[in-house]
Amino acid sequence: MTTANVIDVQQFINQHRFSRTQIVTLLLCFLIVAIDGFDTASIGFIAPAIREAWGLDPAHLAPVFGAGMFGLMLGSLIFGPLADRIGRKATLMICVAFFGVASLASAWSPSLQVLVVLRFLTGLGLGGAMPNSITLSSEYAPDKHRSVLVTTMFCGFTLGSALGGIAAAHIVAHFGWEAVLLIGGIMPLAILPLLAFALPESARYLVIRGGATARVTAILQRIAPDADLRNASYAVTEKPASGSPLRQLFDPQLRRGTLVLWLMFFMCMLIIYLLSSWLPTLIKSTGRSLEDASLVTAMFQVGGTVGAIALGRLMDRFNAQRVLAGAYLVGALFIALIGHSVGSTALLVLAVFVAGVCASGGQVGANALAAGFYPTSNRATGVSWALGIGRIGSILGSMAGGFMLTAGWSLATLFEVVAIPAVIAAVCVLFMQKRAVH
Repeated sequence: MTTANVIDVQQFINQHRFSRTQIVTLLLCFLIVAIDGFDTASIGFIAPAIREAWGLDPAHLAPVFGAGMFGLMLGSLIFGPLADRIGRKATLMICVAFFGVASLASAWSPSLQVLVVLRFLTGLGLGGAMPNSITLSSEYAPDKHRSVLVTTMFCGFTLGSALGGIAAAHIVAHFGWEAVLLIGGIMPLAILPLLAFALPESARYLVIRGGATARVTAILQRIAPDADLRNASYAVTEKPASGSPLRQLFDPQLRRGTLVLWLMFFMCMLIIYLLSSWLPTLIKSTGRSLEDASLVTAMFQVGGTVGAIALGRLMDRFNAQRVLAGAYLVGALFIALIGHSVGSTALLVLAVFVAGVCASGGQVGANALAAGFYPTSNRATGVSWALGIGRIGSILGSMAGGFMLTAGWSLATLFEVVAIPAVIAAVCVLFMQKRAVH
């Protein structure tokens, strides 16, 4: 009589070397969020060309941006629960195909109204792709390196956003704004066969859903070819969950963490989108050239990339909540400092860079924290709903700069007010209980 070989999937991942399968998974997720970043950013870079081509006033473009943002929010709320129902890989492929087709169709928009609808549909797919990439990356990461692997993967979004700007600058002049949207549609559709062939489904998800022992064995054998998986059965060290993934977010052991994460994401994304949208205008108002203002603002994005990787490493080595809380508090200090640094270029660049490290980098760290907090049964829902609620903050942040400018506040007062959400985010993460899963 053979004895069943019961294997805990996460322990198996923790005990074996980081394999080619895991590297490929992270690279494919990196590629997805890079294309996500390209599509998300490209519309802002081609907006002046659309305005000129169609003879629009600046106000006419607001629905284009608003529709995309609303689509991103709704996509996060819809596709997270779907991934906990049908799987991470299937949902990712649906999202990638969705925003690829919608972006492709956007290139042939005959009117502003059609473009608004198609940007909303593009946003739906983009909004679902990001949290599911975070979830799948987290579920193939060993515990001791989870945060840094997830945050490094997410740097693809920053790279893709930067490439969106570079591509728009060079392509629009020669081929028109439609060409940028064509590229944004072709790229995701081109990688779909690669995703179908090379991207594994989450082994943890398959164990939770049950009935897929052979698939789990095949995946784990790719991670550790020499492992003896004969007569193996699989388990995860999590309490079984019942009910919908969304309802599970409010189970007693998750309720406080869910609400804290939502408030933290809201505050952090409010800061990021307010600074990203309004820093060039605010800095230019001090008498600096638009070129100088743009270069200083770019340091916020550079800081975000550096911060994502650095904070990820610190979160793996020390208490993740305390690392993030410290980052938000330091970020609040340097955000306030921006308003007092306009007389010194060096101090202004430093303040913007450190604000990016702490605020933008902190948001990427929060993604990893959320992925590590929720159990497998509702991880995609937990991450995607936190991002979806955060999107509300991003919409308000994009609008708040204009309100504060018209209110006639001094720059010092304005940036001191913007620092307050960072303090709130720090308090939130300190009140969050320990991670529900490891």
